[in-house]
Amino acid sequence: MTSATTLKDLSALKESGLKILAEHLGPIGMINFIRLFSNGEGDYTEEQKDYDFTREEFLQYAKEHGEII
Repeated sequence: MTSATTLKDLSALKESGLKILAEHLGPIGMINFIRLFSNGEGDYTEEQKDYDFTREEFLQYAKEHGEII
């Protein structure tokens, strides 16, 4: 077996892996699993300071913006 991996091999591996994840975890489970390995962006702690509101304020905002009924 050679250690060289082609782009086609990686594409096939990715496709097979996603198919297996979807079959065994379902689409939501697959997405949540993939998110475990995401580094994300920005400074989470700093960004949380921008979200200083109560539950009621959050629900009101969501209603006003069509996020919930």
